[in-house]
Amino acid sequence: MAGPPQQEGGKRRRVVPASGKPTVRVRMSAAQRREQLISIGRQIFAERGFDATSIEEVASRAKVSKPVVYEHFGGKEGLYAVVVDREVRSLLDRITTALTAGHPRELLEQAALALLGYIEEETSGFRVLVRESPALSATGNFSSVMNDVAHQVEHILGAEFSGRGYDPKLAELYAQALVGMVALTGRWWLEVREPRKETVAAHLVNLSWNGLSHLEAKPGLITAGGR
Repeated sequence: MAGPPQQEGGKRRRVVPASGKPTVRVRMSAAQRREQLISIGRQIFAERGFDATSIEEVASRAKVSKPVVYEHFGGKEGLYAVVVDREVRSLLDRITTALTAGHPRELLEQAALALLGYIEEETSGFRVLVRESPALSATGNFSSVMNDVAHQVEHILGAEFSGRGYDPKLAELYAQALVGMVALTGRWWLEVREPRKETVAAHLVNLSWNGLSHLEAKPGLITAGGR
């Protein structure tokens, strides 16, 4: 025999399975449901990208109706914005926290390891960031995150340039180049996952530091007759 009607308005529902033994299911609170939907959205955005993700699939995986998702986020764009914002803060926090050394080379190592560690441990989040963001999202994508990181590196390089007699105004250019090198290598490493992240970081720092340590004050291009 079927059990009594389930009460949707309360927190508990009495369910009678085929075995005939009633069980009690505890409904999620609004905060728990929101976290569940963010987690599911993060995974689907990582798998499919923004355009191919649908509210129907999010609701289906969460075993709720579509209006529940709309109630929490207002639509796919709202859910995407929350997911991206969390990943942006997570990545920036990792890199900012990692930059504790006093020597510039150690700072480069720490920044490279922080990014590679994020890719290794939060792969879905990184995939969300590196996928193309919707046209309506002007910020919050991987490019904007790396720009924030580059601004931090710029301050470090600016002080280093001034101490070595180089033009500190060029620190921004070098910061963008360094961060771009690490970021693009990270995107490549996301798929191949070898060699190990410590080895990748060591080679990145080898290229960037040994290049930085032998900078020319006024470089020119041989092919353009600049020497």
